[in-house]
Amino acid sequence: MTSSICRRQNFFTWVGLDNFFSLFGGGGLTITFGYSFVRVLIWTLVWALFSTFTTYIGGILLSLLINHKRVKLKKMWRTLFMVTIEVPQFVSLLLVRNFFADGGIVNTICAGIGLTDFLRDIGLISTSYIPFLTSPGWAHVMIIIINIWVGVPYQMLIATGVLMSLPTDQVESARIDGATPVQIFRHITMPYVLFITGPALVTDFVKNINNFNVIYLLTQDVYTTTNQALANSQAKEVDLLVTWLFRLTQEYYNYKMAAVIGIVVFVICAAFTLIAFGRMTRGDREEVYQ
Repeated sequence: MTSSICRRQNFFTWVGLDNFFSLFGGGGLTITFGYSFVRVLIWTLVWALFSTFTTYIGGILLSLLINHKRVKLKKMWRTLFMVTIEVPQFVSLLLVRNFFADGGIVNTICAGIGLTDFLRDIGLISTSYIPFLTSPGWAHVMIIIINIWVGVPYQMLIATGVLMSLPTDQVESARIDGATPVQIFRHITMPYVLFITGPALVTDFVKNINNFNVIYLLTQDVYTTTNQALANSQAKEVDLLVTWLFRLTQEYYNYKMAAVIGIVVFVICAAFTLIAFGRMTRGDREEVYQ
């Protein structure tokens, strides 16, 4: 009985914080994990920031444009922008990935109008095609742009509902006092929208930190890293922490480092949420908008 228990105990080894040490730059076989973690973390935060605020501001501006008194056929415009929401996201993203492939229709059009040759002449590309989703830099920018196309209509619907409850007396008072439309938007419309949608903005930021679909569906089997240090850690320049975690578990069975990354993602999201909500709930601004 004693020997059997000893054999079972040998199946597991207590490592303590060794895996965290490896992730944050420790030595050993995972020496590149520290470098890869910093690169992936920076891109994750940049992606979350840009993807959140571009869709948020874009949705508000689009809602204001469609609801402007001079715009006709408002229902038709809303319906057209709703198409990207009605179509399942994985279908839209896979189609867009094919459109922007190295041999896709967008590259064909760009080559036909001479844009590809122009970009090669000025040194922005060195290939016979534009590497929209296959080169660092280009892929980062394109992912954010594609996310704007996918995310702005959803934010437009939210902004439309919020703007319908905008206090009209404040807007009319500002107009009587001679305020311009830009001043009204800056000092009345935007603060009101931020006050109402602030909690949703925080959740959107956290959601984008873990936005698996956009990154994975646009780059899987398309993007190949040429950075050997990243490749040694099974990471790519376009990876978020969550997609890196997924690849470590599903493709390389590196559960120990994936578990550490998962804990780090949770800590980042929890810290940001607590700080953001703490600042939003400080003070009392409800009476201003009543």
